[in-house]
Amino acid sequence: MIITIFIQTREAYVETELCYAFAKTNRLAELEEFIATSNNANVQQIGDRCYDQEMYQAAKILYASISNFGRLASTLVKLGEYQAAVEAAKKANSTRTWKEVCFSCVENSEFRLAQLCGLNIVVHADELDDLICYYQDRGFFEELITMLEGALGLERAHMGMFTELAILYSKYKPEKMKEHLELFWSRVNIPKVLRAAETAHLWAELVFLYDKYEEYDNAILTMMKHPTVAWKEGLFKDIITKVANIELYYKALQFYIDFKPLLINDLLNALSPRIDHTRTVCFFRKVTV
Repeated sequence: MIITIFIQTREAYVETELCYAFAKTNRLAELEEFIATSNNANVQQIGDRCYDQEMYQAAKILYASISNFGRLASTLVKLGEYQAAVEAAKKANSTRTWKEVCFSCVENSEFRLAQLCGLNIVVHADELDDLICYYQDRGFFEELITMLEGALGLERAHMGMFTELAILYSKYKPEKMKEHLELFWSRVNIPKVLRAAETAHLWAELVFLYDKYEEYDNAILTMMKHPTVAWKEGLFKDIITKVANIELYYKALQFYIDFKPLLINDLLNALSPRIDHTRTVCFFRKVTV
């Protein structure tokens, strides 16, 4: 038995080295024919050696023969065969492989293929930041937004995707943010998007989010501070009745006197059950003096 094992080991070593010799001398047809027959060669080992030595055509043949689709995908992107790399990534179905192929496609402006890969990455919340940073660092904002828009309908779509798309809109396509929020406000991380809207000076969107997050005091303050873009009569009257700080009632009265004096009666009707009437009379006496 020991002699048999020794012979088999020797045969494996010889056949492995023969396999490598075919690759090294670029005799790829003979390499392909050899590994298609029964043999004891360590094909994985030779494939790795070829890959490390940048003999990618040989590595491609070797990895394909043993269905190592992850390494095959890596090899194919080195060869610039991006469509084939995506097909191999589908079979490998690992996040690491999807990212490698996606990033290679981005680097070579193969954005359609990159999107196919990206759709398999964005569904993993812990991978989303890396993908976004990779696109943004290279200035591919349009392509990133297009990919995320296409991902919203996926079965595994999660809050991070809706949130990050809202943030991207605030930076690069502010005209699309309001519609996105109206459709998906319940699926975004509101505090995170609030910060983005404030940074981008999107005051109407900020008021919308404050209202949905039940931060009514901040919504009223924002409308009074940026009335030309954020104030809406019906919304203001609805929210002012929900504020926690009653001092905002009187600030609102002053705001209407300054900004919309002809509508002051409408505001008083909305506030009438809540305000101190005596204080209100004194307030108007002072402002009319």
